[in-house]
Amino acid sequence: MTIAFPKPDEAVLARRGEIIEGLGRLVAAEALIVSEDERRAFETDGLTAYRQVPLAVVLPSTTQEVSAVLRFCHERGVKVVPRGAGTSLCGGAIPQQDAIVLGVAKMNRVLDVNFEGRTARVQAGITNLGISQAVAHEGFFYAPDPSSQLACTIAGNIAMNSGGAHCLKYGVTTNNLLGVTMVLLDGTVVEIGGEHLDSPGYDILGIVCGSEGQLGVVTEAVVRILRAAEGARPALMGFGSVEDAGACVAAIIGAGIIPVALEYMDKPAIQICEAFAHAGYPLDVEAMLIVEVEGSDQEIDDMLRRIVAIAEPFRPKTMKVSQSEAESAAIWKGRKSAFGATGRVADYICMDGTIPTGQLPFVLRRIDEIVKSYGLGVANVFHAGDGNLHPLVMFNTNVPGEMEKAEKAGEDILRLCVEVGGCLTGEHGVGIEKRDLMTCQFNATDLEQQMRVRGVFDPRWLLNPAKVFPLEGRLAA
Repeated sequence: MTIAFPKPDEAVLARRGEIIEGLGRLVAAEALIVSEDERRAFETDGLTAYRQVPLAVVLPSTTQEVSAVLRFCHERGVKVVPRGAGTSLCGGAIPQQDAIVLGVAKMNRVLDVNFEGRTARVQAGITNLGISQAVAHEGFFYAPDPSSQLACTIAGNIAMNSGGAHCLKYGVTTNNLLGVTMVLLDGTVVEIGGEHLDSPGYDILGIVCGSEGQLGVVTEAVVRILRAAEGARPALMGFGSVEDAGACVAAIIGAGIIPVALEYMDKPAIQICEAFAHAGYPLDVEAMLIVEVEGSDQEIDDMLRRIVAIAEPFRPKTMKVSQSEAESAAIWKGRKSAFGATGRVADYICMDGTIPTGQLPFVLRRIDEIVKSYGLGVANVFHAGDGNLHPLVMFNTNVPGEMEKAEKAGEDILRLCVEVGGCLTGEHGVGIEKRDLMTCQFNATDLEQQMRVRGVFDPRWLLNPAKVFPLEGRLAA
């Protein structure tokens, strides 16, 4: 599968000097990046197989500057690609040659915290971890925790509706987002939602969260902060087969138990992560679960006893409960380092399909068969509790044709997810990676309705173009 980009607008390229001059009047000199070498830093995101050097890069510091830049681009028909930290794994922030990149990285402050109301207003360029660190002194935290939480921004999280290891209990971004300040393409600044728990009328906030930067540029957000639990403790369970591990996940969820996290790793992932993190993972098992529960000591002990009892029929070869904060930190270091650790041993494509948890044993077996049919390897590490899969299809980019095989294997995996009643994405978004697979999940009427909603906010399709919707359908719209 080769991902195509639309041909650049030659008229816009011919006016590059005029466009840069105009942008220079709207932001400080250091906020405008125009040299080719410096623009190359923004040519790709986490999906590094595809690259496009943008026309220019603008890094505003305020909502007012964002408004001025968008109004300028709207009036001149210039495409705009919003960008947070560029950690997107689906190509969501990859630009086009005739587009400017508008990055919010400089807008990274906590503006206000209401501990009594359990909310925080932040600028969109702040990281997930940055919010938690800002409220930790009062015993609060911000729940969504993608593996990239040290770097990824709230802007990108809102764009893709990101989740993380603890989303099983606390939900994904949409469950922790109360309001946004968003700038429309014509420069209009709108406030959607706020510190209150719900808003009258249509759920516009629900449309914005997960819209992948196609409706407007979010500059501020009101997020929910939560009181941290008294304590938390993870346990490791190693199994002799991937089927037993998958069945155990389904049994835990089926029993009505909601751990704070329920993560899955297969043998290749275990070996890769253990070599990097030295977390004490068992190396003689085919699959491993990390199950974390939280609460008082009594609650933790009781829930872990119940989980261990549920796991027994699936013949776990290893059962280890963390006995200290150091052990807990090591267990999570291994899991959180999975993507980076895999990058040390192979090139890979990280998939992001979601399936019903009851289908885990079947889907895991089929993923292995699919990847092997292309002569490649796979390491599975994912959020098992809510069925959000992250198979890492491994290949060698120096071997001609292997990347194309990996893409085809990934496409087959995503089709499989839809076939068993799941969907194309859980938290990474569609971007360009899954754009041409949208017809696998949605019929023509579904896509038309989605594109009509998008067109209300951006009739000229200038915001983050060539993403999400198949190019033919988009151009026809």
